[in-house]
Amino acid sequence: MLDMNRIVGTHDIVLITLDTLRHDVAEELCAAGETPNLAAVLPGGRWERRHTPGSFTYAAHAAMLAGFLPTPAAPGPHPRLFAAAFPGSETTAPGTWTFDAADLPTGLAAAGYHTVCVGGVGFFNNRTALGSALPSLFAEAHWEPEFGVTDPDSLRHQVDRIAAVLAGLPASRRLFLLLNVAALHQPNWFYLPGATRADGDTRASHAAALRHADADLGRLFGLLRRPSLVIVCSDHGTAYGEDGHTGHRIGHEVVWTVPYGEFLLT
Repeated sequence: MLDMNRIVGTHDIVLITLDTLRHDVAEELCAAGETPNLAAVLPGGRWERRHTPGSFTYAAHAAMLAGFLPTPAAPGPHPRLFAAAFPGSETTAPGTWTFDAADLPTGLAAAGYHTVCVGGVGFFNNRTALGSALPSLFAEAHWEPEFGVTDPDSLRHQVDRIAAVLAGLPASRRLFLLLNVAALHQPNWFYLPGATRADGDTRASHAAALRHADADLGRLFGLLRRPSLVIVCSDHGTAYGEDGHTGHRIGHEVVWTVPYGEFLLT
């Protein structure tokens, strides 16, 4: 485990959530060499298998932004990178960075970080009270319709916005960035060559969306400042007919099992 007390204050911290990305699909594409930009930065070129703290976007992000990142899918306890200060925590270790706040963005802001959210799915759209709840934790929050689930180039537009944010940030100011990537989320049929709306979303179109996103993620990794700690993971998976299920917010293995990776850019 990284000693986060050495990371916080010296590194930018970037949390990239690939919304709804399934672990099995991510692992298959990585092993087949179809996501080269992700494979180049993931430790050992592989995803880690973890369990999400929530079965849909809002629940999972609320937990992650309180320090409860996806948990390794093996017996624990598993020390956490970040933890709110409270007595009796069994997952707070010497290398855990603790904060005296209810959420991680507020804790990092108190440590001198500029906090930025670039949203994707509707829980980040700032158009409703619920869609404003997570973005309101950040000093700066961005969402546009072209960042959302209906635009095939949503991630490219999001990376463009991140480039502008980075260009305006003083070199001496540390950054905490949350990027919620909408590209994997339904609808994703339009990423599969030859597919039509009538075909609907499938596991194959989900995979095609990840192939598409990999190129924009490579561009993002090149833009990020050094040194940075980057955490890239899914918030939850989604079902495409397994045991009769479609979608998420259910207790199915394909929803609870998510890909996870953390690495340093130096």
